[in-house]
Amino acid sequence: MPDPRVFIIRHGETEWSLNGRHTGTTELPLTANGEKRIIATGKALVGDDRLIVPGNLAHIYVSPRHRAQRTLELLNLGCADQYPWRTPASEPSVPLLDNTACVRTTAHIQVTPLVREWDYGHYEGLRSAEIRESRARRGIPHAHDWDIWRDGCEGGESPADVTERVDELIREIREKWHRGKFGNEAGWKRRDGTGPNDVLIVAHGHLLRAFAARWVGMELERNPSLILEAGGVGTLSYEHHNIEEPAILLGGAFVVDVVEKEQGEKEELRKEKEDAQKKNS
Repeated sequence: MPDPRVFIIRHGETEWSLNGRHTGTTELPLTANGEKRIIATGKALVGDDRLIVPGNLAHIYVSPRHRAQRTLELLNLGCADQYPWRTPASEPSVPLLDNTACVRTTAHIQVTPLVREWDYGHYEGLRSAEIRESRARRGIPHAHDWDIWRDGCEGGESPADVTERVDELIREIREKWHRGKFGNEAGWKRRDGTGPNDVLIVAHGHLLRAFAARWVGMELERNPSLILEAGGVGTLSYEHHNIEEPAILLGGAFVVDVVEKEQGEKEELRKEKEDAQKKNS
């Protein structure tokens, strides 16, 4: 029975993520390829025998930005909760998947500024090389080796600012959704009647890298060498079934579950055929 987990999902590809422009508050749609890949991710990783089990999701956090919200829609989790950004009176600019045919999770969807992207301030829309060139022209220290993890963004957020809001969310997740959900107290697929225990976050590259670093207590100023590609999925959990020992889960065994299920189904079919042959003989 797995310990409680947090799945972090970066929104799908946009034109700016393709060309390396820092995208914070700017609203951009997913590219056609970005949408296609998120749908494929949902099919591959979401299901009762997959990495993300909808029935074991306790809560879903999503960024206020449209690109993250669209990503959540395309994952097709089967949410009973209405998407907060969709209203009956609104005309969606892009179609929704048929999410009502198969409700698979009752997890509440919460739009929160705690998982908005790093505020890039004056660097919004710029590439890293352009930021370094601008700082060099103005004689700012560390101009040629500007590092967001150390230097932050002029007119935007510092590493300390991001740390503060990420830490607030981590405390909430552990106290509200994970404490008391280990071992026999776990709510894996509601088997024990205690409810689900996984959390899903759909947000942005820099923010989620900062979240993963702070999950294990790493200072952002150390420049966490973590990568999360557009549309990428990461998993955070705990060691030794202990909430005081947070960890980054480098790999899961959910694929084994899929294979075992297929093998079990084949074995059942084989037995059914044998029984039918015995009856007919």
